[in-house]
Amino acid sequence: MLIPKLLWPLLVYDICCSTVESIEAKINKYTRKWLGVPPGLSDVAMYCRKAKLKLPMKSILEEYKCGKVRLVTMLEESDDPVVKTVQPSIKTGRKWKVAEAIDEAKERLRLKEVIGQTQTDRKGLVSSSVKWWSKTEGKEKRDMVIDESHKLSLVTVFCDTSVY
Repeated sequence: MLIPKLLWPLLVYDICCSTVESIEAKINKYTRKWLGVPPGLSDVAMYCRKAKLKLPMKSILEEYKCGKVRLVTMLEESDDPVVKTVQPSIKTGRKWKVAEAIDEAKERLRLKEVIGQTQTDRKGLVSSSVKWWSKTEGKEKRDMVIDESHKLSLVTVFCDTSVY
């Protein structure tokens, strides 16, 4: 219940990424204290969705990034010609840029199309249908960009290689 109330002002106003990180750090501190886990427990353990312990929690920074990407893609793909031509600048600070994240997500989607369908599990190639970047339009294309940027934000939030 807290995240939707917190995310709306973060998405509407120009708030930098480091401010969101500090908010998340404070929330994590009190959440760890409430859960009774040691303060050294990593964020990966708290927010991972594929571990044995799956807490129903979302990273505020991850949701902030996905929300900004959703906002920019909605403005870019708008049916209204005035909105499409204006393209307001979304400021997110120096650490992370929305336009770069969207460009990277689109490049990854194009690369996936060039590589083609690959087998990821024991089911085989025909078990799942694949949406191709060049053949989708409108909302499907926007959803593909948002999903891909969500995957990228998971990697950058929880696997920051600059720390190691």
